[in-house]
Amino acid sequence: MTEHVLVVGSGRDLPGRVRDALPGTQTSVICRLEFVAKLRRLTEHSRVIAVRHDAPDEEWIALAAAAHAQHPFTRIATFGERDQDRCAAIGEALGLSTHSRRTVTSVHDKNAMRAALRDSGVDATASAVVADVDALRAFAFEHGFPCVVKPVCGAGSAGVAVVREESALAAAFARAGGDFDGLTTSGVLVERFHEGPQFSVEAFSECGEHQIVAVTRKFSDPANFVELGHVAPAALAAEQEERIHTYVTSVLDAVGVEFGATHTEIVLTPTGPRVIETHVRMGGDEIPALALDATGVDLAECVVRQTVGEKVLPGIRAVLAEERPARCSAIWFAAAPVAGVLTDVSGIDDARKVDGVTDVQLLVRPGGAVTVLESSDSRVAYARAVGDTAEQALDAAREAMARLEFHVRVAAANTVTV
Repeated sequence: MTEHVLVVGSGRDLPGRVRDALPGTQTSVICRLEFVAKLRRLTEHSRVIAVRHDAPDEEWIALAAAAHAQHPFTRIATFGERDQDRCAAIGEALGLSTHSRRTVTSVHDKNAMRAALRDSGVDATASAVVADVDALRAFAFEHGFPCVVKPVCGAGSAGVAVVREESALAAAFARAGGDFDGLTTSGVLVERFHEGPQFSVEAFSECGEHQIVAVTRKFSDPANFVELGHVAPAALAAEQEERIHTYVTSVLDAVGVEFGATHTEIVLTPTGPRVIETHVRMGGDEIPALALDATGVDLAECVVRQTVGEKVLPGIRAVLAEERPARCSAIWFAAAPVAGVLTDVSGIDDARKVDGVTDVQLLVRPGGAVTVLESSDSRVAYARAVGDTAEQALDAAREAMARLEFHVRVAAANTVTV
């Protein structure tokens, strides 16, 4: 039988890889109007359906159903965060297997995630949706400082703040209640802040069974949690690693994950792991590339193969069981200390010559606007590097970023070099 996969969203290069993975496979796309320009190998799709971002689910379902009636879909997939809820709704309506609406809600809505984890006994972290600063203040006085204030739904650390004193509550509430990247205000969530090093855990699931692939140490801005760097594998004692594996598996069970790649962010507190948030997708920030360097597991290829119906968990476990030379892989980001227009970047060739560096990329081109560090989108460049130890890999990536020089125009007559 010829597979016909309905892709919800743009999916970057993954829809093309789906077609390549199983010759004869066809793909159709339903996505937001503004995503059409991001589609790759556009004319190789059987059809592209573009929908307004604010159209109701019923419209997305009706358009998908009309295409399904003419050319039935055998599978449905989405490869990014945006519109996973639409994918769940369409899959449910057309009888195509994908993440359930409950699972998607439990990972997108951070209040729903906290409720699911408390109800299942996995994580009792105190949290609440607050309607105003008075309610936020009441939570802080009851549970203590510091606390984390964030949008109920959001991504890229936008709107997140750690509040350590009462005087900062009002500003944190205003920040979390704003609009981010086209997402309408979703409400403000406050939760207890957990002290400790932060990690992300990349896992893969199949038929409700979970396999941890890599634990990555992450380094974040202490005020707003924007991620500054990562290294895989994290330097952990065997007992710490086992506790993380067991805990994250319980988190995935609690929110109902049945298949696919997941990215779970945690804090390792003195009393054990505590979740920050989880996602039913691969990690960003080139983390799948770090995991591939460190473990040999290609998460993107596993997603592609699973999408066309292959069983991939046995292959993942076989790769993880192989004897491999110790290798660590790191990434480090740079951000501008001032807002303005990026006029020039120098030192790229020198950065690429640092021993161990495998890649240096600009995220903002000259002529583009830059801001101070507010979210993941504020970062302007990154370097990836490998080493025999986590420290070697991190030092190389940081050294590469230190060799870059950014020229930012902050006023009509002023250019500063940073």
